[in-house]
Amino acid sequence: MPLKIYRRGQVWHYRGTVAGRRLRGSTGAASKEIALRVAADLEASAWKCRLDGPASVLSFAQAAIRYRAAGKPTRFLSAIEDYWKDTLVRDITAGAVRQAAITLFPNASGATRNRQVIVPTQAVINHAAEGELCSKLSVKRFPVESKVKTPVTWDWIEQFMRASPPHLGALACFMFLTGARVSEALALDWDDVDFEEKRALIRETKIGSERCAHLPRPLIVALANIERTPGRSVFRYTAKCSADKSWRAAVKRAGLPMRSFHCCRHGFATALLRENVDPVTIAKLGGWKSPQHVFRTYGHASDDPTITDRIAGIENENDEARDAVRFNTKTGFI
Repeated sequence: MPLKIYRRGQVWHYRGTVAGRRLRGSTGAASKEIALRVAADLEASAWKCRLDGPASVLSFAQAAIRYRAAGKPTRFLSAIEDYWKDTLVRDITAGAVRQAAITLFPNASGATRNRQVIVPTQAVINHAAEGELCSKLSVKRFPVESKVKTPVTWDWIEQFMRASPPHLGALACFMFLTGARVSEALALDWDDVDFEEKRALIRETKIGSERCAHLPRPLIVALANIERTPGRSVFRYTAKCSADKSWRAAVKRAGLPMRSFHCCRHGFATALLRENVDPVTIAKLGGWKSPQHVFRTYGHASDDPTITDRIAGIENENDEARDAVRFNTKTGFI
């Protein structure tokens, strides 16, 4: 049965069954002539989908709506929705996506283009592909310059705290001992902190979920020393930019090498890896997507060539058993 239009108030609506699909909705038009054209377009689209497959009519906008409805991460999604709009998904090739990244971010790094264009575009399309609405898309990433990340240590944190006001010192301590991102730490409210249970609720801004973090004793002490101000978050700053000036000044006062906020999170992962905590546990504690990311990003090779002594059970370089053995290159052990 072809679509029929009918008026409801000032707007024309449509209903009917086309190509085996029950269609019903609003044309959004107050004019009958426009409503008829809208209904005709809907009929044509329904038949095209039936005869040529869903990919023949699926637009990026429609795929993005499905993606959002599934509760998927929407970071950076708005910008690419505005770029692709009603472009058919089948017309979005790998080359087109790379060109979109260059167009949207002409002066940005490869990492930015990958993160803000290629990853979300591919995620939307591949989510639709899982529903058999289109083919999967694979896009080659732009080269990313590898930067050496220097983690902070607990000694750095202690010196920083001595040169900082209580709320700023506690911020650094919190990020280092919980692995919180700076955005997550600054969003912390006092209602999220449970001193009795020694834990805090961290709302994960990057991946859109929550996790509970344990509060070690030094962190509890640091938090307890912050004077509470009604209507303000635990660490008082509203955004990273508002904390940056105070952070840099404290680092300078302490006479420490400059480290960013993220170096605290980096230090959290690095310190746990050095304590032989497995990457799976670290990823869970710090809110990383995968253990592979933790291992690849935060694992560091040791510069100590004598570390192989450990597999022989030798812990101390002055071990008496080692000193008792001398080796002569000509005659062997003596």
